[in-house]
Amino acid sequence: MTRLSRRGRRLVDNPPVSKYLQEHFARLSAPYDASARPAGYIPLCVAENNLVGDLLLPELEKKRALPESVLAYDHMTGSVAFREKLARFFAERVFGRTFATNQIAVLAGAGCVLEILFHAIADPGDGVLVPTPSYAGFWPDLETRDELRIIPVHGSPGDGARLTAERLDRALSEADCPVRALLLTSPDNPTGYVYSAAELHEVISWCLARDLHLVMDEIYALSVFGSQPFVSAATLVPSLGDSIHLVWAFSKDFAASGLRAGVLVSENQDVLTVVDGLAYWACCSGHTQFVLGEMISDETFVNRYVGEMQARLGKSYRAVCDALSTHGIEYFRSDAGFFLLLDLRRFLKTASWEAEHELWLFLLARTNVSLTPGSACRIAEPGFMRLCFAAVPLEVAVVGVEKIGRALADRQ
Repeated sequence: MTRLSRRGRRLVDNPPVSKYLQEHFARLSAPYDASARPAGYIPLCVAENNLVGDLLLPELEKKRALPESVLAYDHMTGSVAFREKLARFFAERVFGRTFATNQIAVLAGAGCVLEILFHAIADPGDGVLVPTPSYAGFWPDLETRDELRIIPVHGSPGDGARLTAERLDRALSEADCPVRALLLTSPDNPTGYVYSAAELHEVISWCLARDLHLVMDEIYALSVFGSQPFVSAATLVPSLGDSIHLVWAFSKDFAASGLRAGVLVSENQDVLTVVDGLAYWACCSGHTQFVLGEMISDETFVNRYVGEMQARLGKSYRAVCDALSTHGIEYFRSDAGFFLLLDLRRFLKTASWEAEHELWLFLLARTNVSLTPGSACRIAEPGFMRLCFAAVPLEVAVVGVEKIGRALADRQ
């Protein structure tokens, strides 16, 4: 057998793809259909918005005369034309301020943005503070090739996992490696919590006082359906300076995870030089840039789309919450994103991670409905699971909850 490198062997022995995602991809070929396949797979474990395809596809399929430039090499961090359109869109819709095109870099998805950004600001073995519960993908994004160490800042789902200076201080003091940055998501995944201006001010001040980079993942900026409005960190400081960096992508707010278009905004020219040097291996295609640029430049479409997208998220969220309440399943309120956290602790056989895994496997085997295990989100206590209510049509999400409810009732 051909020998692998040590790094290749590590990937074989410890694949970066979570077990719940491996199960997800293995079942995708036989999805639920009320008539043809009522026992089919219902994925409530992946943070995708599959409620708005009918709004997006006609816009993306419009006959447009492609410029010849899409066939050629261009700036590896995105064409100037696309970044100009992004700058206008960000000023109006997301960041609330104008950035120059040379402060914007486009790569093949937010995961690429994070990996390359952290390659620039941290050395192998350095630590990155990440509040938990957390998006599960941060671990492979930062630890696989960058070889960084994520330092969890544990919060409790019971209080919304609020991030405070006290929790940050505790995590920093207990870290057994140099800490270079804090990675904060708002709106948050998996809690759906939207940080207020006062909370963000506290976090920004904390990072600046300790000379740490602050990476703000604002990928769900427009996907807000609750009462708490989104506030971008960019609106709270006169300048990002060298230590604040913003991340956004089309994957969530425009439900286009398959198009692979993520964006970094930074005023640190050294960081942007590093990103430009590595972007060749993570480029977004010229065709994708052109089509997305045309879409976000259509103000009438964007106005209609964002309003309807938010309305559909809210409708699906409320329907799933009603179904959860009907079946006596406890959950925590969400204001944004595509998900909410379930509290399934009372269904565990023991208060252990093994028991949580057993419960997740039980639900998957009994219902063919997949949730995101709390362990993947690095929740500090076993028994919580993420439910992604926008991953499937509303009526299918409700069916999934009903299947879970019946299985849990039989288990008691």
